[in-house]
Amino acid sequence: MSDHNILVVEKDNVLRCFLVDSLERDGFKVSGVMDGEEALSIISSKNIDVLITNLEIPKIDGMSLLTNAKEKNKNIIVFMTAKNGSVDIAVNAMKLGVEEFLTNPVMPEKLIEKIKLSIKKKQQKPFKAEQTTISLKIRENIIGDSKEIKDIFELIGKVADTDSTVLIYGESGTGKELIAKAIHYSSYRKDRPFIPVNCGAIPEELLESELFGHEKGSFTGAHKARTGRFELADTGTVFLDEIGDMSPKLQVKILRVLQEQELERVGGVRPVKVDIRIIAATHRDLEKAVANSKFREDLYYRLNVIPVTLPALRARPTDIPLLVRHFINIFNIQKSRNIQGVTKEALECLKAYSWPGNIRELQNIVERMIVLKMDGIIDVEDLPDKILSGRLERDSKEIKLPADGASFNTMVTNFEKQLIQQALTKSSGVKNKAAKLLNMNRTTLVEKIKKLNL
Repeated sequence: MSDHNILVVEKDNVLRCFLVDSLERDGFKVSGVMDGEEALSIISSKNIDVLITNLEIPKIDGMSLLTNAKEKNKNIIVFMTAKNGSVDIAVNAMKLGVEEFLTNPVMPEKLIEKIKLSIKKKQQKPFKAEQTTISLKIRENIIGDSKEIKDIFELIGKVADTDSTVLIYGESGTGKELIAKAIHYSSYRKDRPFIPVNCGAIPEELLESELFGHEKGSFTGAHKARTGRFELADTGTVFLDEIGDMSPKLQVKILRVLQEQELERVGGVRPVKVDIRIIAATHRDLEKAVANSKFREDLYYRLNVIPVTLPALRARPTDIPLLVRHFINIFNIQKSRNIQGVTKEALECLKAYSWPGNIRELQNIVERMIVLKMDGIIDVEDLPDKILSGRLERDSKEIKLPADGASFNTMVTNFEKQLIQQALTKSSGVKNKAAKLLNMNRTTLVEKIKKLNL
């Protein structure tokens, strides 16, 4: 006999009795009621481990019962059923803490299997103090002190120890996999596998086998059976990077894994059960892709339960000095260099650049400068030309036309003077360095200096 108490809330007498009898035969302690008010009374007076409630019940509806039940017992496991539940309703229910949203009629065998799995997951969760330690270790690799990064950490703390699906949005190079790892290693699955898959880097004909595995002889060259990434990740997390590039055929199979926690190998005939959490990421606008029929709507809503949007590096320039210092420390060790820092002027140039490649581009540029500089302090003259061009572009945007107008030629001349004077000041009067700052030939610079009487 199980020590776990289950409460079934269902207005249909036949269905309620059927579920109660089935659960009792499997050894659970089960109570059955027909309305939300009576259910809430039982939850308030008795320790209920699992709540199974219909969405449409008398007196207090399923959503309200869910909210109240979670307030009284945050550890209660809730399954919600409905005859015709929309995707929007299912997503809202999952955001409020539903373990799974099921469509009636519910098969008792599958429900019992899901209940046992959910109880097992709850029992596997470690102490919060241990989770905090793991989170701090992960945080060492996610550099930033801006509000945007602090908000990301707060969100990770809320969602890490749940099994809700997370969809990470962000431009290329913003660190989507790093965030996925932070979620995984801050969860109760932290000691289990974390399996990343780049859906955009693997050809479609290979990706299916890579994800789901295949049986021997299922296609030409399949000389032996192979275990796919989903099976390898059992009890852990699968990170599907660039899921927006996945073909419609594979989208259907991913949806089944999310809904049923089972898969079929290529060429297989028997379903394989898996217990995995899926975290996905994309740089694409999936909502737009759904509207254009390039991405399945039902899969989108299944993935987008917890959206996490990573800011581009240009949106958080105050984090650039921290990231630069972090990469200097790493590459000083890796490349046997002794770079002691970056001048204020060079940092201002780095902060002014638009960083289309985001953190990955910054990392590559810092590595390049450290290799070439070898020791000392990185200055403006050590920066790549494209970084300097970005600074000059920003300076040009700061020019303002007076309200009563001005002479175009005079403003251009004054701007040229200003730029050349700044370059000469920063280069201590060395024309070669000043020309490099302005991304022009030395002879051109000398001619302009004479022409402008500088």
